[in-house]
Amino acid sequence: MKLNKPKHNLYRNGMYAVEGFLDIVKNETSFKWQLLMLFVMGFVAWILPIKFVYSSILFLSLFLPVLSEVANSAIERVVDLVTNEYHILAKQAKDAGATLVLLSLIVTVMIWTFTLIIAFKENM
Repeated sequence: MKLNKPKHNLYRNGMYAVEGFLDIVKNETSFKWQLLMLFVMGFVAWILPIKFVYSSILFLSLFLPVLSEVANSAIERVVDLVTNEYHILAKQAKDAGATLVLLSLIVTVMIWTFTLIIAFKENM
């Protein structure tokens, strides 16, 4: 018997997603920073004098850190549910989640760098 598995309902599942988003916004400072970066850099991506396709690539790449932060938050919550005491595996799980966020930021910077180089070379 699966207690945590209610019947599928598109509306209810959508509301679970909204509740999760609001909880992360309320409780995770890093997620707020990621959203700020998404809005500020997203605005920058669209005002740059480059082709639409390049602006789109830049904008979409900004979702990588946001998605990684959501996954990291989920990992942290599950670890905290399992134990409040220090355990090396709990630390390693949380560190792996933090690594996911860091790598997503590095990839985003790389995407921006290479895309801007290509976009501005075309304009010359």
